[in-house]
Amino acid sequence: MFQDITTLLLDPKAFKDTVDLFVERYKGKDISVVAGIEARGFIFGPPIALEIGAKFVPLRKPKKLPGKVISEEYVLEYGRDCLEMHVGAVEPGERALVVDDLIATGGTLCAAMKLLERVGADVVECACVIELPDLKGRERLNGKPLYVLVESH
Repeated sequence: MFQDITTLLLDPKAFKDTVDLFVERYKGKDISVVAGIEARGFIFGPPIALEIGAKFVPLRKPKKLPGKVISEEYVLEYGRDCLEMHVGAVEPGERALVVDDLIATGGTLCAAMKLLERVGADVVECACVIELPDLKGRERLNGKPLYVLVESH
């Protein structure tokens, strides 16, 4: 069954409340980078970043970012994919939050964390609106904290 957040986006109060729950959790945690995973991490990441006073860094599919990038390949349920980030977007020692709409098998979040850690960032936590716990993605995060608003079985 396909899980999707578009109905949430159609309800301005529910959308704002969702962003506010994340902001409440991360405000005052000294996070300087919110890294959003393409594409739906781009919906939640920027408003969270603005509210907590952090920069937003997009993690994109290959060949979407101009300029020099670093990349991280990962395995999905249905094949392979890759995430890219601008070189210099994140500095060593910065505290980062990774944001996406959903965690399934955890491959995308793992790739995002590896990209950030390769440049010396400290990934504080991963944040998703929905978790599909039956797919055991949380177990692949190597003990990194994961915060989710909704578990879907």
